[in-house]
Amino acid sequence: MPSFTLERVIPAPPGDVFDVSLDVGLHLMSQRSHGERVASGRTSGRLAEGEQVTWSARHFGLRFRMTSLVFDVERPRRFRDRQVRGPFGSFVHTHEFVPLDGATLMRDTIDFRSPLGPLGRVVDAVAMRRHLIRVMTERNDAISAHFAGAAPSLG
Repeated sequence: MPSFTLERVIPAPPGDVFDVSLDVGLHLMSQRSHGERVASGRTSGRLAEGEQVTWSARHFGLRFRMTSLVFDVERPRRFRDRQVRGPFGSFVHTHEFVPLDGATLMRDTIDFRSPLGPLGRVVDAVAMRRHLIRVMTERNDAISAHFAGAAPSLG
C-alpha cells in the first residue's frame, strides 16, 4: 500500500497542536482551494473519538465525498482517522505529536490505496501520492499559520 510521512515543527505545546489538528474550522480553512465543506457531521469545533464527518471537496476537477472516522485518540500524543466511505480503496491518516523543547514535532503518516486494482496502482504512482502530499502540506501550512498568529481565531 502506498504511504508517505510529512513532519513539521510547530512552535506550540503538543496539546495545543493536537487540539487544532482536530478542529473542523481549521480543516475547512486549509482546504478552501478545493471548495471543501462538511456534507454531514460536526460543522464546527473539535472532532472526538468515534465521530464521523463527511467532507465534500473538488479534486482533479471532480467533487468527491469522503466520510472519515476519528479513532485511537490519545491526547496529546496521537489520533488516527480513516475513510469509512469514499473514493479510496483504503485511506488511513495517523497524526502524531512529539514534544520538543518549547515546540511540537507534528508527524502525519498517510497510508492509501486507490480503487480499481492495477489501474488504481498506476494512478497512485503517477498522481495520487503527489496530490495528497500537496493537500496535507496545505493543511499543515494552516496549522503553522495559526500558531504564528497569521490565521484568524477558530473560536
